[in-house]
Amino acid sequence: MAELLRAGVAGAGVFGGYHANKYKEVEGAELVGIFDLDPARAEIGAADRGVAGFSDYNAFLEAVDVLTIATPASTHGDLAEKALVAGKHVLVEKPLSLDLAVADRLIALADEKGLTLQVGHQERYVADAMGLLGRPAPRTLRSRRLNKYSGRAMDVSVVFDLMIHDLDLLAQFAPVEEAVLTQVAAKFVHGDKADYVAVSVALPGGLQAELSASRLEENPVRDLLLTYDDGDLGLDFLGRMSRNTTPTPLPVAMDADEKPAALADPLRFGTQSFVDAVRDGGAPIVTGLDGRAALALALKIEEAANASRGVES
Repeated sequence: MAELLRAGVAGAGVFGGYHANKYKEVEGAELVGIFDLDPARAEIGAADRGVAGFSDYNAFLEAVDVLTIATPASTHGDLAEKALVAGKHVLVEKPLSLDLAVADRLIALADEKGLTLQVGHQERYVADAMGLLGRPAPRTLRSRRLNKYSGRAMDVSVVFDLMIHDLDLLAQFAPVEEAVLTQVAAKFVHGDKADYVAVSVALPGGLQAELSASRLEENPVRDLLLTYDDGDLGLDFLGRMSRNTTPTPLPVAMDADEKPAALADPLRFGTQSFVDAVRDGGAPIVTGLDGRAALALALKIEEAANASRGVES
């Protein structure tokens, strides 16, 4: 495939802008358009990058070969389905959808039509670059993803906004379909979507996970602690520090000046991988089935969090 793929981004918000910029940097594709339901936002985002702006999704789909969906999470499933029906290759930001039946339709559509469907679990690339996925599964995993309130992503709970990164990571170590929730706590401050969730999860093979995600904190925390039979590994992503008492060294220091592409710029790495998968016909780095696995566990946690408050899922 010699010609450049015509690429577009659905969503002219901040994160959509990040995705659009990556299409300006990768090889094998050319950014040609930006879609947003708000015509003014679409035009501003497009004008900033010298491409066409669209507020009509069908017209946008006609103009592109591949697209990234970076709209609010509650719209992912619908927009991805329309794109696949139109024969377009899709990179959809996490979560893949908010409904398993929709996720299954997306996976089936991509398979039937021979299209690439990739899910934007960018932190998977970081974990792999740090050597976490090349190790045996840990005995315990503790992840804290605690952010300040920003007002963004309020169409979904903190489970789908933040914790889902860690659910994808868990799925690399054990079958999350068989996960058992042993404890769930939640706080609802800004509406009927949980703003804080802490959950204990038991997984096949004996892995015990403690996950917490919040958008209520004054002092952000983002760290990960993995305990193995031969020691433990702690990563502080904000402080860019690590502690490793296992005999297996990390392949790269968190504060290294030179990092592999997946660690230096995971968003660009994922975009390039998507473009390469489309052009070469290979499997995407994070498949629709991967996205479904994280979604299934997220829905289970969401149901338990809502039940703790007496809210119907």
